[in-house]
Formats: sequence, structure tokens, C-alpha cells
Amino acid sequence: MPASTQVRILDQRTPEERDRPFLPGAGKTWLLPFYDAFTRVGGVRALHERAVELAAVRPGQTVADVGCGTGNLSFAVLAAQPGARVTGLDPDGDALRRAARKARRRGVALTLVRGYADRLPAPDASFDHVVSSLALHHLDAGDRSAFAREALRALRPGGTITIVDFGGPSSDAEGDGREAHGHGPAHALRHLPRLRRPRTAHGPAGDGDRDPGIAALLTEAGFGDAREVGHADHRFGRITFVQATRP
Repeated sequence: MPASTQVRILDQRTPEERDRPFLPGAGKTWLLPFYDAFTRVGGVRALHERAVELAAVRPGQTVADVGCGTGNLSFAVLAAQPGARVTGLDPDGDALRRAARKARRRGVALTLVRGYADRLPAPDASFDHVVSSLALHHLDAGDRSAFAREALRALRPGGTITIVDFGGPSSDAEGDGREAHGHGPAHALRHLPRLRRPRTAHGPAGDGDRDPGIAALLTEAGFGDAREVGHADHRFGRITFVQATRP
């Protein structure tokens, strides 16, 4: 395979993480073959395209897609900027193998890493961008904070993080994750990529676990200029787009 279209999967979990539980992207392992069809019907592609537009990745820049699942946000990045170097991170080996097959069919280069959002297996200052779509709300407050700190560490000075998730004006989903785990319209997306164990010490991730919101979370981690840069009234709930810059 030419180097320009190399696709590889790396398992960079620690020995302690080998048995760490997580929920598959579709909620159940046997549902994975239907995952991409569900996201297409759900209109998730438009959210990815908007996130990529906001990220404004330039040729040659490095991008980490945290909670990549089957790679759809990564492919949106590469479609908009073929010269980008993209690494997708997810704990689900089956989803990563599906992403690799899709990358080979598309003839694009993609590095896929098996790992967790609260311990990014990357050196300090190794990425120009961190992106994540509909994954953060599945983490409990402690792991959300750990992810924010890890993203800051892994970004180069001046690098940006772009997050798409439930929340935004007139919604409490950003504040406590309840919309994504309760019985509101966002409940239908509760099985999108999950980076954490199925239950935490406080119950299912997000339940009863208030946090200050995505922008405040990034500010507390040390990012500068953390802010909501857009929002959308999606069929599954209010979606917010948040960005921040590493000083």
C-alpha cells in the first residue's frame, strides 16, 4: 500500500486498560453493522461537516479524532482537507477495524488507535487539532475533566479543540448530560461512541453528575478563549459546537 494511503491500527492501551469495560458505539456489539446507517438517517454527517468547517484544518496539520467510532468525523476532515494527518482514537476494536476497512475503500491515510479519552496515548504537543463529536456527554465529570487536560497536553501551543455535543442555549444537556441519558429527544443517540465504562460510581455516565459545561470545562483545564461557536436544533436535541485554543 502506498505510504500516502496507509491505514493502520495501533493498540496503545496499558496492561491495566486491557480489561477496562466500555460500551460499544451502537450500544450492543451485534448492532455495530447498523451503526453507520443509523447515523446517516439521523443526519449526523451535517454535524460533522459543520465541525470540520469550524476547525479549519490546513494542509499537513495533525488531527486527533477522540471517540472516532467507525471514523465518520475523521473522513469528514480528510474530505475537506486531504493533506491532513488524522489519528482516530476509540476503545472499540471492532469499530476501529470497520473504520480501517472504510479508509482503505476510500483510499485515504488514517491512523487508528485503541485507547481512552482520559489518557490520550500521544506525546506532549503532538497535534494541531483535537476534534470530538457526540462522545463527551458519555463521560462522567471526572473523565470529562481528564479528557480536557489531556487534550491541552497533546495540543501544540496555538492548537485548537473543536467539540460537538448535546447542549447549547435553552438546553440543560451541556450542564449535566441528562438529556442524552433520559427520555428526551436526545435519548435516541445514547449509543453513539462511548469512551467510558457502562457505569460509574454515580450510576450511568452523566446521570446525577453535574459539570460546568463544555466551555467552562475547557477553561478550567487551561484553554484560552473557550466559547460556543455555533449551535443547531437537531432532531435529537440541541447541539452545541464549542472551540478553544491552547495558549
